[in-house]
Amino acid sequence: MSQLKALSACSAATLISHGPRREDLASASASTLKFGAGASELNGSPLVSQHCRLVKAHKSQVIKAVASNDKETVSAGATNGRGFRGKLNKVVLAYSGGLDTSVIVPWLRENYGCEVVCFTADVGQGIKELDGLEQKAKASGACQLVVKDLKEEFVQDYIFPCLRAGAVYERKYLLGTSMARPVIAKVRFELTFFSLNPELHVVAPWREWDIQGREDAIEYAKKHNVPVPVTKKSIYSRDRNLWHLSHEGDILEDPANEPEKDMYMMSVDPVDAPNEPEYVEIGIVSGLPVSVNGKQLSPASLLTELNELGGKHGIGRIDMVENRLVGMKSRGVYETPGGTILFCAVRELESLTLDRETIQVKDSLALKYAELVYAGRWFDPLRESMDAFMQKITATTTGSVTLKLYKGSVSVVGRTSPHSLYRQDISSFENGQIYDQADAAGFIRLYGLPMRVRAMLKNGM
Repeated sequence: MSQLKALSACSAATLISHGPRREDLASASASTLKFGAGASELNGSPLVSQHCRLVKAHKSQVIKAVASNDKETVSAGATNGRGFRGKLNKVVLAYSGGLDTSVIVPWLRENYGCEVVCFTADVGQGIKELDGLEQKAKASGACQLVVKDLKEEFVQDYIFPCLRAGAVYERKYLLGTSMARPVIAKVRFELTFFSLNPELHVVAPWREWDIQGREDAIEYAKKHNVPVPVTKKSIYSRDRNLWHLSHEGDILEDPANEPEKDMYMMSVDPVDAPNEPEYVEIGIVSGLPVSVNGKQLSPASLLTELNELGGKHGIGRIDMVENRLVGMKSRGVYETPGGTILFCAVRELESLTLDRETIQVKDSLALKYAELVYAGRWFDPLRESMDAFMQKITATTTGSVTLKLYKGSVSVVGRTSPHSLYRQDISSFENGQIYDQADAAGFIRLYGLPMRVRAMLKNGM
């Protein structure tokens, strides 16, 4: 999608965004450009602009709206005439093929009288979800589908920094959807657009249309003869990429309900997992994984292999009630088999390579790091500065960790590092030349002095 031209009848660049699934964001300002989306079942986002073309800077990875003197053109098949809400000539929709983005295509044509070009980012949602996507997009009313493979970039530039930082949102969520959004559009919907180009304006279908829920969307799809992958009997909202698969909606909306067994797709039920444990060795260099069982792999290939291995043993299932950005609570079930293995491996290696104070500071910053990513502030200077800190302090986190996978659990059985701060000759319970047990007596008296003084005061001494 190096030079997709988006033409608009408006004087300003226009971005039409389908509202975020997880964190609803405030309305954008007055002139518009729309982009953003996610993999399977992520919210769609059309991009429109007046006499503009999109240029993706390869190194800076920034999307720019560049003024063009080219004459305004419309491809064959564009919708002529004005829609219910105005006239736009061409729109690029970040498209997943799920219910939400499928109904956005006819909605855009109906409301803005525009031609719709669908763009899909392959972030590992799987061949099953990409197969037949072009036919589905065209059946929905789009004139073209463009697919770009972003798997390696997704893992290397977005997943691995979060892994190195130890970013976990609200104790459980490993940020699968939140990490995918920036790489798909180099944005996290509205907020990231503003950081890349403050002149862009966002129009969100969720904030404009009369569709109130997924059943309404299904009815709208049927009315416009749009093929959709769900029915009223099965209306889970799913988002899949190479890192995870999330499930929301349907019976999950009641947090008292146990998820149905056949809902899961990336992992087997731990009860049905192999009866024998399996061991896996993860090689790590400077806080980032590089190998599995001694085999060097690219970031995406490494994660793919661990997903298969973890899924086989029922690893990485999370059921949580999370706090959305706007304050409401939402229940979601996540499958993150490979990610769960990697988080365990990195954390265990850090126990060897980082001292107490560094671990405490890193853990405290990891909470804020996760909040920023969840809120769509990937390109925020604060997150970027925190990332530089994480990169610096994990420079010596190099070595290997051996884990045991068994019926849904991951347990560490061995760790080694050339930069280990652990010394057996010091930590031994036997007396040695480096550490004398008798030295502890004076330390304990000094360390406990504040407590002794407080006790003396309490007893009138």
